[in-house]
Amino acid sequence: MTKPQCVILAGGRGTRIGEESHLRPKPMIEIGGRPVLWHIMKFYACFGVEEFIVCLGYRGYVIKEYFFNYYLHSSDVTFDLASNAVHYHETRSEPWKVTLVDTGEATQTGGRLRRVRPYLREGSPFFMTYGDGLSDIDIDGQLEFHRAHGRLATMTVVQPPARFGRATLDGERIVEFGEKAHTGTTSINGGYFVLAPGALDGVEGDGTIWERQPLERLADTDQLRAWRHEGFWQPMDTMRERDVLEGLWGGDKAPWKLWA
Repeated sequence: MTKPQCVILAGGRGTRIGEESHLRPKPMIEIGGRPVLWHIMKFYACFGVEEFIVCLGYRGYVIKEYFFNYYLHSSDVTFDLASNAVHYHETRSEPWKVTLVDTGEATQTGGRLRRVRPYLREGSPFFMTYGDGLSDIDIDGQLEFHRAHGRLATMTVVQPPARFGRATLDGERIVEFGEKAHTGTTSINGGYFVLAPGALDGVEGDGTIWERQPLERLADTDQLRAWRHEGFWQPMDTMRERDVLEGLWGGDKAPWKLWA
């Protein structure tokens, strides 16, 4: 069975990590010499996901140029200047199909998803995540759970620091969204979704924020279920958080690195 596509939101400015993102999109900030976007894609690829749709916005051309030159940068190469020929050796490219979609610099998260809907396989679920965080979530388990419950949307929930907004659960059902939690007992949106294309029906336009009206509507109509993840989960909103990820990678202790 063909694995679902994966949509990655990669259009934000990353204002809280401005030291790194003033010249490039936040998903292009590097961990271990590779963009965090690459780490996310490599992680999904370990579960057989090889087709990606990347929602571009702020400085999207940087991501386009990265993939345009990916084969060159992933290979040993000889430039024969006399004959104007290029010879590639020891190529290390990935078996990925990557569609890069300009979704507008000022478009909100829901609007970005709406703009890429024509590239989705209708009738088939797809993964969706943000281009600025890493986890060791069980992607296969999440997909199996999504198919079993039969609703339009599955949202990963985690229990991180109190600065994040909360999601209140009734078993697996998400019943309410609220302001920042003040205890360690409230779950929040972990940013890893499985969605049916129909989950995007509630997105009205470019100004729609996915995490508000669309998700709230799905919860209100009992079309949203929670996949609980208790393992590693780390966003990259600040330089300190970027340094945490860099330290894990440099110490060969990166939980998301499932590849050899």
